[in-house]
Amino acid sequence: MATFRIIFFVTLLAALVLAAPTPARIKKRSFKVPRYINTPVHARGLDGGAAVRKVFNKYNLKGGFIALEKTGTFTGLGIKATNASSNGTGTVAANPGENAALFLSPVDIGGQTLNLDFDSGSSDLWVFSSDLPVQSTTGHGVYDKTKSASFKEMTGAKFQISYGDGSGAAGTVGTDAVTIGGVTVQNQAVELANAVSRSFVQDTNTDGLVGLAFSKLNTVNDGTKKIPQKTFFDNVMGDLDLPVFTADLDPDGTGVYEFGKIDATKFQGDMAWIPVNASSGFWQFPSAKFAVGDQIVDNPTASQAIADTGTSLLLVDQQVAEAYYSKVQGAQLSAQVGGFIYPCNAQLPDMSVAIGDSYMAKIPGSQITFATVDEANTTCFGGVQGNSGAGLQIYGDTMFKAQFVAFNGGNQSLGFGEKPPVA
Repeated sequence: MATFRIIFFVTLLAALVLAAPTPARIKKRSFKVPRYINTPVHARGLDGGAAVRKVFNKYNLKGGFIALEKTGTFTGLGIKATNASSNGTGTVAANPGENAALFLSPVDIGGQTLNLDFDSGSSDLWVFSSDLPVQSTTGHGVYDKTKSASFKEMTGAKFQISYGDGSGAAGTVGTDAVTIGGVTVQNQAVELANAVSRSFVQDTNTDGLVGLAFSKLNTVNDGTKKIPQKTFFDNVMGDLDLPVFTADLDPDGTGVYEFGKIDATKFQGDMAWIPVNASSGFWQFPSAKFAVGDQIVDNPTASQAIADTGTSLLLVDQQVAEAYYSKVQGAQLSAQVGGFIYPCNAQLPDMSVAIGDSYMAKIPGSQITFATVDEANTTCFGGVQGNSGAGLQIYGDTMFKAQFVAFNGGNQSLGFGEKPPVA
């Protein structure tokens, strides 16, 4: 009898196991997103002074930023000064078009494809929307929530992003299916601009941005308190082979963002991993040394640094920039142009900056020039610029073109690998 009861119990247990629901298996994966040149912006030329102003405005830096003079000619060099006006805060107000994003990537929201800027220095996914006045959307790709079967209004939620020059965007918030690189996140927070500053309106090739910093920086709120929202990366991270995204930029600034994989063929040697201070909301780390050529110099009063794919330049502490350009024949700090300039035929030394305590990220001298600034193409604007004592170093594309960088959201760290020399 006991044997029968045992057999019955085992049979019943097996039946219950077979009847239990099977957890859905999520196939881990990786995917790539191209970063291509915003051709109209590239064709009309790069403005070094505008690139400096953009990063100061983005982070609301007020450290005695160089005020530009009225339109004129820089004596002896034939450099045309950029129009700008001081707003009385130590920053310079951006002119229309100066926020133009040079590099964009395609993003599908509710079946509508927009060209967005991938930005590891912010955490909002906001777009031009049909809620904007028609005159503000001319030339832009516009998201229309009424054309999406998956859009859901987030009642009472709003967002507002502002920059140091008064530019920015504001509007309402909903959720929708967001697809990047073929991978979809359902119910992703999407911020629908119903007001944008003139500088964004003038940039007719950018339809918004995808924030890739830590989610705590997201600005969604109900008017009295924040309503926490996750970035696309945070939402998709658990479905990736690895909880990472990487930035692989070519010398011309094009390239690929890859989510879920680290392609070891893109860099030399082993990757160096450095923990970041995620509590700041940024991919932030100490950078207390630099090198000009092979000479390493301690910077004991160094500002913290941020890895930012949404910034064009390498913005370093002012004394670091001065030390670098002291080794460049003919270099000078131009108030009219808005940064360090030098003869285009000058021999530029390599520049290295510390990433944490254990790694020096090198940028070859041949990759440091950002743009020419005169009609004769004899004077150049450097991709390394000073922060005028603003208290923050922003490491942007000047670094990413020379370094393969992995952003690890799993253990909150950055991985760096030196890219092979350009042939």
